[in-house]
Amino acid sequence: MKIDRLIGILSILLQKEMTTAPELAEHFEVSRRTINRDIETLCQAGIPIQTAQGVGGGISIMDGYRMDRTLLTSRDMQMILAGLRSLDSVSGSGYYGQLMEKIQAGSSEFISGRDSILIDLSSWYRDTLAPKIALIQDAIELGKRMEFSYYSPKGDTKREIEPYYLIFKWASWYVYGYCLLRKDFRLFKLNRMDGIVLGNDFEKRSEIPAPSISNDEIFPAKGRVKAVFDPSMKWQLVEEYGVNSFTEQPDGTLLFEHEYPDDEGLIAWILSCRDKVTVLEPESVREKLYEITSDIARKYEKVERKHGKQGTGRNRHSK
Repeated sequence: MKIDRLIGILSILLQKEMTTAPELAEHFEVSRRTINRDIETLCQAGIPIQTAQGVGGGISIMDGYRMDRTLLTSRDMQMILAGLRSLDSVSGSGYYGQLMEKIQAGSSEFISGRDSILIDLSSWYRDTLAPKIALIQDAIELGKRMEFSYYSPKGDTKREIEPYYLIFKWASWYVYGYCLLRKDFRLFKLNRMDGIVLGNDFEKRSEIPAPSISNDEIFPAKGRVKAVFDPSMKWQLVEEYGVNSFTEQPDGTLLFEHEYPDDEGLIAWILSCRDKVTVLEPESVREKLYEITSDIARKYEKVERKHGKQGTGRNRHSK
């Protein structure tokens, strides 16, 4: 990608007194003409690059224009590398790993000791997630629309969007863009997207609202749940909602009260707690849980009766 190559060229120019277009072309595996266009782009961005012809000539940054490394401490460099390492954990290109090598090679005297922060943004879906992230990055940079199938609780749909941002939030990756179906800006979860293809070019809209990614805006509270948990569930309540989310009662049980955004999410979470929780309020959720668990019980009763009859038949046949 062009932006990656521009960053790479600037990094080389900041670390070396001089280089040449053929050297850069060979390093980035592009033509000299492409390198010349990149140099022109950097100049337009305000980087004072100068070129000299003939023997001993080449490309360099004007004297006096250097990043003062004293502005970056060893701790600063460690934080930068931790951030790059986290991005590399979901990248399928290896670009961030190469960028880390460049930074470390030029700043080895600033990097001492062992890494103390390790961030891994990958997931169980890394094999499918990394190609999606790379494709979406290309679409955003090239100004290409994206078409894909999207799976949500409301059903399966075909979507076409103008992508603007890749976002990591709530332990998942999202793409934020203008949805041509809904005629509005939307967040799409990458794990629910399939069959992504790049479409036609689009002209970026003049007004792009900032992504609304705060918990309160994306998951507005619908109601408040009140439930009693078994003492063995204390660790889970602390992990997910904090130590102040419950009150320990005289009998050792935990009285839990918290706001929730939707019934389906709350019910799924309550069911995952098995028989370790009893919902007190709201009544509608309690009734829904009773209905679901009753349906499950009836389903398995049918399975047991069916398997029991088959088992009797098999035993009779074996005799």
